[in-house]
Amino acid sequence: MTAVSAVLAGLEDTRPWQEELYRDVHQHPELSHQETRTAGLAADRLRGAGFEVHERVGGTGVVGVLRNGDGATVLLRADMDALPVQEATGLPYASRVTTTDADGAEVPVMHACAHDAHVACLAGAAQLLADGREHWRGTLIALFQPAEETGDGARGMVEAGLSDLVPTPQVALAQHVAPAPAGQVRTHAGAALSAADSMRVTVHGRGAHGSMPQAAVDPVVLAAMIVVRLQTVVSREVPPGETAVLTVGSIQAGTKSNVIPDRATLQLNVRTFSDATRRTVLDAVERIVRAECQASGCPREPEFELFDRFPLTDNDVATTERVAAAFADFFGERSAPAGQQSASEDFSDIPTALGVPYTYWFVGGTDPEVYRAAEAAGRVAQDVPVNHSAGFAPVVQPTLDTGTQALVVGALAWLAA
Repeated sequence: MTAVSAVLAGLEDTRPWQEELYRDVHQHPELSHQETRTAGLAADRLRGAGFEVHERVGGTGVVGVLRNGDGATVLLRADMDALPVQEATGLPYASRVTTTDADGAEVPVMHACAHDAHVACLAGAAQLLADGREHWRGTLIALFQPAEETGDGARGMVEAGLSDLVPTPQVALAQHVAPAPAGQVRTHAGAALSAADSMRVTVHGRGAHGSMPQAAVDPVVLAAMIVVRLQTVVSREVPPGETAVLTVGSIQAGTKSNVIPDRATLQLNVRTFSDATRRTVLDAVERIVRAECQASGCPREPEFELFDRFPLTDNDVATTERVAAAFADFFGERSAPAGQQSASEDFSDIPTALGVPYTYWFVGGTDPEVYRAAEAAGRVAQDVPVNHSAGFAPVVQPTLDTGTQALVVGALAWLAA
């Protein structure tokens, strides 16, 4: 019997409470930096499994350390926060939670990005590895991270002294449920998830009556010109072999049809897969905005504010190959390549700060029959709900089993005695 099969033999006993934990966390979602209840559940599970537990790390973060003799140290991470989305899945355990967000607004809350599944999978993997500790040697770190959705949770744990609480790992591992057939695991070496930067741009015009446009510097027209010109950044300034996305998601200006306002605010999002392209695109945005403001004769310089910034997830090649090989041995044909994804994550802030290699993989969460039918009809984009949508609901099984198995198999690629 291998270490993997010995440790995973306990999955039959783990599965019932894992499923219960998943449904509980799904039904009681918490926004970024508010994950108090979820963190308490994770901490209780780790303590019950014999971990040394640290709570309130960087706010609501939880870290468990299980020392099991000489050997490698492996860090496994799960995120915990939910989103301000009104759930429309129709599930019996659907969220009906509302809460006050950071801006003081009352908002619905939903686990629309499977962080509830991530919590349940890591809790289960931690329990299985604790129960099967006679089959491996080393140290296991189980980290439950807050505020992934706002891009500052990982950084918050680092700044709160994470490196002083845990031994330095040899590797850090994380995963995410994706809209792929449940039961699959997918890996990708190199740049796997894009860096992301959101920017708020305020341009200043001069207000006037709608009947007297000659007295105004119209920020609405200015904003429109900026949006049009920004469409050339990716097509004309980014090399064809590079990937970048630039989206203007919001324009706010004015209050009445016959009043020319004195300012407009644009919010845009940039996603890139290299530091050079990231800088190229952000510099181009600022250059274009300033030039259009000058062309319009604005009375004041524009203002730029960067927020919700996510690092590039650049999977270490050797680490990814080691995990992929372990997955191939265990999952067989259910292990496949992932390809680059334009979503973003802040997980890499943790291994980067600790100075260790990492890899981040994907676990399918869509009912395989639903996915195959959508694929056959050429309607995957229309019929398979994606992360952050009100209808996103991973099937409980085999999603939880697969995610739990993947964490155990990945960790034992370093910890097996």
